[in-house]
Amino acid sequence: MRILTLAALAIAAAVAAPSAHAQTYDPKYPVCLQVYTGRNDFYFECGYTSIPQCNMSASGRAAQCVVNPYYEGGKRRGQKPRRDY
Repeated sequence: MRILTLAALAIAAAVAAPSAHAQTYDPKYPVCLQVYTGRNDFYFECGYTSIPQCNMSASGRAAQCVVNPYYEGGKRRGQKPRRDY
């Protein structure tokens, strides 16, 4: 009987836990298209290299172009900062 009660409590805890949201921005592209599908419902399509390219996809849709805050392309890796003496 205890096992059944513990199993029921474990299932209830798993169902009641809030779901985790995945990162919605793709760090490979500098511009994302935010597409609105409802009043408070939207999703991101990050696959654009410029604002004009994104604006062409947004034309005629309930969407807007936004700058990707997680874009990693502008960073240099593996090089130490240069010191001026």
